[in-house]
Amino acid sequence: MATLTFPLFPLGTVLFPDGVLPLQIFEVRYLDMVGKCIASGSPFGVVLLTEGHEVRTPEGQERFHPAGTLASVHDSTMSAPGLMQVSCRGGARFRILASERRPNGLWMAETKLVEDDHPVPVPSELQGAADALDRVLASLDEVPEQRWPVLPPFRLDDCGWVANRWCDLLPLPNDQKYRLLMLDNPVIRLELLHDMLDEHGLITS
Repeated sequence: MATLTFPLFPLGTVLFPDGVLPLQIFEVRYLDMVGKCIASGSPFGVVLLTEGHEVRTPEGQERFHPAGTLASVHDSTMSAPGLMQVSCRGGARFRILASERRPNGLWMAETKLVEDDHPVPVPSELQGAADALDRVLASLDEVPEQRWPVLPPFRLDDCGWVANRWCDLLPLPNDQKYRLLMLDNPVIRLELLHDMLDEHGLITS
């Protein structure tokens, strides 16, 4: 698979494929990055911080996990001069081959994409996780769509999609989310989420 080079946005969160990521951007390096991504229709990479902060500080430098998820901006507003609100959607996963921090503090990375989850029907023994997610989605009827934590189309019959949406919704530690993100097998990912939901009494069928 060919290598791709794109800017990185190290954050204290994990983005999953098809996940929703709202951002408030005010640093010049990221305002410039996002503006160029919007103009060109190109994505940037979201990586989970292991050291440092989302906002640049004089005393520290960001360090991050060696893999992440592409993010594409699907809505943006400039709510005030120098303050941009954007909503992004998660795309493909990637692994970093090499990265470099530019003088303005922006990270660029050479990467290889990770193969997307293959569509796998939800097996009967894990259907409870899909049913519980269906109930959550049904509860969104009275919430404006722009505030939904899950974007359509809803694929409640697909293991990877159901597992990823529970990873978005559950308050799991970020390191645990990162491990789930990088699991190759979507069925195993859903099995782990199903067990967590069952332990908390959220599986009713």
